[in-house]
Amino acid sequence: MASTPTAGTSTRQVFRSPVVLAVWWIWVLFAVANLIDLAVQGHDHISLVAALTLVLVTGVLYVGAWRPRIVADDSGLTVVNPLRDHQIGWAGVAAVESTEMLRVRCEWPGGKKSLYAWAINSSRRRQVNAQVRAQRRARPRRGVPNGGLGAGPARFAASPPAPAPTPDPSDADRVITALRRRADAARASGTEVGGAQLLSTWSWPALAAIGVPALVLVLVILL
Repeated sequence: MASTPTAGTSTRQVFRSPVVLAVWWIWVLFAVANLIDLAVQGHDHISLVAALTLVLVTGVLYVGAWRPRIVADDSGLTVVNPLRDHQIGWAGVAAVESTEMLRVRCEWPGGKKSLYAWAINSSRRRQVNAQVRAQRRARPRRGVPNGGLGAGPARFAASPPAPAPTPDPSDADRVITALRRRADAARASGTEVGGAQLLSTWSWPALAAIGVPALVLVLVILL
């Protein structure tokens, strides 16, 4: 699924998927409407289980849909994944690459690591299919038989090859280009203040958004 970057201010850029965000808000409206209905009409054990299930699914979508993003600012790069946050200064960003997910290769004194950003997906299969289609369109095509119908054996004249179309860059490619330019500009200006070492932390709100409803739901079912 392609992801489209959304830019913030001139010094801070946020890249995330608008499609996933749309799914999140649609679910929020659905969940709120159903929770209101259960609060008004449902007063039994089944209604409580249903309400807690809605809350649990909302927590899962919050972690998997709302949280993932990439933030680029003057201090460096922040990769926000479902359960963990990764921060590194531009000096530690060795490369930004396209795989199944956007990959940031980090190198700092004493270590190196590759980060995969959940917010930006880039399918290799889709890229290969696009290249194959472009090659097929670029092959020379045969013309029509000379002389029309009834003019003896058909003689086919090869038409000149069409110029190979240049495929439009994917949204992931645009994000990669923007991040590379940001890293190069920060290094060139010498204004990077984030340091080169990678800082990875667990997101306790994200863990709680899943763990608390799940625990309560299990207790309610067992009681």
